[in-house]
Amino acid sequence: MYDILVAGAGHAGCEAALAAARTGCSCLLISSDLTAIARMSCNPAIGGVAKGQITREIDALGGEMAKAIDATGIQFRMLNRSKGPAMHSPRAQADKAMYSHYMRRVIEEEKNIDLLQDTVTGIECSSGVCKGVRLTSGRTINASAVILTCGTFLNGLIHIGMNHYHGGRTIAEPPVYGLTENLISMGFSAGRLKTGTPPRIDARSVDYSLVDEQRGDEEPVVFSFKTEPTLKRKEISCFVTKTSLETHEILKKGFDRSPLFTGKVQGIGPRYCPSIEDKICRFPDKESHHIFLEPEGIDTNEMYVNGFSTSLPEDIQIEGLRSIRGLEKVKMIRPGYAIEYDYFFPYQINRSLETKLVANLYFAGQINGTSGYEEAAAQGLVAGINASLKLRQKPQMHLKRSDAYIGVLVDDLITKETNEPYRMFTSSAEHRLLLRHDNADIRLYDFGYASGLLDEATFASCSQKIIAIEALKQLCLETRLSAAEISPLLTQLGYTEVTTLQNASTLLKRTGIYLHILIEQSVSFKKAVLTITDDPSIFEQVDIDFKYQGYLKRDLLMADKILRLDSHQIPGSFKYDSVSGLSNEGREKLMKHRPDTIGQASRILGVSPSDISVLMIRLGR
Repeated sequence: MYDILVAGAGHAGCEAALAAARTGCSCLLISSDLTAIARMSCNPAIGGVAKGQITREIDALGGEMAKAIDATGIQFRMLNRSKGPAMHSPRAQADKAMYSHYMRRVIEEEKNIDLLQDTVTGIECSSGVCKGVRLTSGRTINASAVILTCGTFLNGLIHIGMNHYHGGRTIAEPPVYGLTENLISMGFSAGRLKTGTPPRIDARSVDYSLVDEQRGDEEPVVFSFKTEPTLKRKEISCFVTKTSLETHEILKKGFDRSPLFTGKVQGIGPRYCPSIEDKICRFPDKESHHIFLEPEGIDTNEMYVNGFSTSLPEDIQIEGLRSIRGLEKVKMIRPGYAIEYDYFFPYQINRSLETKLVANLYFAGQINGTSGYEEAAAQGLVAGINASLKLRQKPQMHLKRSDAYIGVLVDDLITKETNEPYRMFTSSAEHRLLLRHDNADIRLYDFGYASGLLDEATFASCSQKIIAIEALKQLCLETRLSAAEISPLLTQLGYTEVTTLQNASTLLKRTGIYLHILIEQSVSFKKAVLTITDDPSIFEQVDIDFKYQGYLKRDLLMADKILRLDSHQIPGSFKYDSVSGLSNEGREKLMKHRPDTIGQASRILGVSPSDISVLMIRLGR
């Protein structure tokens, strides 16, 4: 008998198991292949636009993904540096084999986790409460809570041209049969999605004189707040090339054998990460598409062809690749393919990721219709934390949209219609200026501490950081610098010289002026600052707070308005069919999603403002 059982050892399963174990629960992690723990089945990278923010939030809450990529990364880049801080997103290439080995070692070193190589084919329930699982081997294992993190394994079907193979993640991995049918028999509703991956090529067959080198940052920004920022490692370059009209014409020759265009693929694919054949059809006027050549590790010749995801026949794939500049003599190690799999509509889960139909049963990752390692890991962490909190009879962790990208992710899943693989973007977060990657620790440390994943030392360190930020901001508000001290700086930056005392906080609002520069202009100001802190990350928070003061204030006001709606609870037994005045569509959607709050109800597609007004009147608000 275990406290928590986790089915699946992908990115969601690893975070779920570690969260449960580190909060004191006994945990069993089941995988059909224990050599594939945290396998990077698609791109060998962590982070990127919005995904980098999620990774840092996972770290701030006490998760492992950020530490894993810091330990195994082979190239680090900060994306969108030319834009404002809300858009800055860390990304790193990983040595994919090292990443998987790192996560397995961390899991095996956790004394509260047992490992089992088998496959879950059914859920054991009694009176609407999950009691354990059934395995392929025929035995039953009891657990107080179960977290399903099945990835793309549920009735997985792989397509390469007109050839179709049963597979869970790759052709070499078997799918999971029986679990979908078992859950449907309990009343759950399932759908079908599709995702894909590009070919892998031999890096030795690339002509590097014909492709552009893409190096990492000279001063890499690490992901974990606990990783030493000056950590040195061997870094590897990526490379950029692009398709041509010739490439497009070659690929079109295979469209009559494409599973996408012949109707063999029934699942819906990711709109924002389309296959190369889909891009050719959707953007017929575009003469080329960028192709990124990404090494899969330090000790391998395998290279990932980012931007060339495809399920076209193998002969068309290799011919198309060889029409791309720099790949004229390329050798393909394995072809790209599409994979179809089952998922369960996420309106069937609560904010805790516990299912509404069966108590103590949690869904996390692609089973909820999401895509991406980071989105999966975040859900696994949330499910693991909440399952543990429930067993310990403590309040659940519910992150709001203004708290974290993870809060946006969960809220979107339970309120919006998920008819395609969900992917997080910065545009999904209305409070993205508040939800920056650089402040994830001070936003979320209290949540991590309350869950039991952050220790006293980390909690105290974050508390002291917040105190230092506020003290430094107050110092800037009170400090005036003389014209003699700052005129050389202003002249250098192209500003008009001043003749009067200037407030430090006002100066920091100017473009090009930052705290670390300003303190060099005044010996007394520098001395005062250094009595508070010399931490560059604290300087950065002060800079952002002053430069974006008006925007931040507006975001906080908007977050407060949304919070007021989210504070109005809707009873779980509320009878929408008895409320006159609701539109037919609004009533149908409310009965389907059963939102916890008025705020959630207002974000459900098809529920109108007038429906919300009627609902609030009925609830006496």
